[in-house]
Amino acid sequence: MKKIIISLSIFALLFCACVPLDTAPYNSETDLTFWQEDPNSAVSALNSCYTSLPDMYEVVYGDGMTDNAYVKGGQNQAIGNGKYGTSDAYVYDVWNHHFAGIRQCNELIQHIDKVPGLEAGLKARYIAEALALRAYHYYELYIHFGGVPFFETPITIAESRTAIRETAAQTSARIEADLKAALEGDALPGSYSGADSGRMTKWAAKALLAKLYLFDAKWSDVRDVTAEIMSDSGIQLFPSYAGLFEVANETCSEIMFSNQYMPVNREHNIMYNTVPPSMGGYSNLAPLKSLVDSYIMLNGKAIGETGSGYDANNPWIGRDPRLAATVMYPGNSYTMSDGTVVEPDWNGRDMFNSTSDVTPTGYYIRKWWDNTYRLTLMSGLNAIIIRYADVLLMNAEAHAELGTLNDAVWNATIRKIRERAGFTDAGALNLPNGGNLKEIVRNERRCELAFEGQRRTDIIRWKTAEQVLNGWCHGMYTGETVGTDNGFVRIEQRQFDASKHYLWPIPQKERDLTNNSLEQNPNW
Repeated sequence: MKKIIISLSIFALLFCACVPLDTAPYNSETDLTFWQEDPNSAVSALNSCYTSLPDMYEVVYGDGMTDNAYVKGGQNQAIGNGKYGTSDAYVYDVWNHHFAGIRQCNELIQHIDKVPGLEAGLKARYIAEALALRAYHYYELYIHFGGVPFFETPITIAESRTAIRETAAQTSARIEADLKAALEGDALPGSYSGADSGRMTKWAAKALLAKLYLFDAKWSDVRDVTAEIMSDSGIQLFPSYAGLFEVANETCSEIMFSNQYMPVNREHNIMYNTVPPSMGGYSNLAPLKSLVDSYIMLNGKAIGETGSGYDANNPWIGRDPRLAATVMYPGNSYTMSDGTVVEPDWNGRDMFNSTSDVTPTGYYIRKWWDNTYRLTLMSGLNAIIIRYADVLLMNAEAHAELGTLNDAVWNATIRKIRERAGFTDAGALNLPNGGNLKEIVRNERRCELAFEGQRRTDIIRWKTAEQVLNGWCHGMYTGETVGTDNGFVRIEQRQFDASKHYLWPIPQKERDLTNNSLEQNPNW
């Protein structure tokens, strides 16, 4: 799919990625000419449907709205601290971004019959891809806003001004129907290769269906769909956890769906926002103490658990190996393209609270480090949207909720994930004899998927956001008494109002366009 990126700039003239609900219909003559006279119009239109997928910034910065990370400045900082409203720019951008993607999918589905000479198998696949991508965009809207208007065709200005919201249940059912339609008849391949790598596959669509069921707490459905993927797909975990986030391995089978980038032609510079000044960065996004503390010890115990062996004076010793792959702390390092190892200048340029460029929490981000970057930290590393470890975690969570998480399920899911991470102690690898299995699986999910855009959805569906996003969030231990809690520096005082913050507000701009026919979410 890397080749697809090159063709998008031309097609963007017809299909802009920033289309609000009231966008005027495309010129009918231009449309007719495009679809009926260009045999490549179908694949070009399909390629455009991929441009509205979450980019690397949305994936990584998503944790800044949670108890995993803090954002010094930027649109989603207000969502993290609960000080946003109906005119919030980030909320509006998310709304428009996904409705733009929906329109692109609907354009293809509506006009594909006009394309001359399109082989039947390809036509069926293109429609299936568009349906699954439309379902993805509606899923993102659903988990943020609840019920939304659901369109199956491109809408006119007049139609946009009378749009009304469906209920949450209706929206979820429509997403499910789209995914099941996409999966009918095996139109979607199980995998792609070459220029088609990165497209929506049968297994990615099934994983998305499982994620919809997960959000809706339909545990039996989550169990069944993920079990099918585990038994039939042939997909396996990549051997190296840290290696998953390297350019060399971005086509491995564990990565089931991702937003495609390419050096020079389409790049991002997410690392500028995450790495220390000595590496050329401005650390705008940084891990919080809460995330750091969530990583267990090598013996499987939490750091505060009796017998864990945790030493507050040597907090990095004996910890979950994924901590070192995710968070940059004293003693950890970045590996350069020539193999040299570089550690931040903790006592100088990169020291906490020394300049405005440094980490706001005392920690930097290690995950997504791409040592093949060009000047100014430009990278072509893909943004992962769905990967196989998530499927295993969903299966384990479903069994935990159903009370059926036994040795066999544990060994097929959590044990595999921990073995890949580098655990060897039986205390970490075997099913725990005691403890809250639901909480253990939830914490495993947090550590495995940190900075992959999953945490906010999880704390929303678990209804734990009101617990973890209220009060002070903290950074590193300084030992000082002023501006700290037990020596840990206070970063930001947050608030989460359970009466309204579990849903984002419908953007007031959109309500104004529809004469308030779009009903607002409660208490906004």
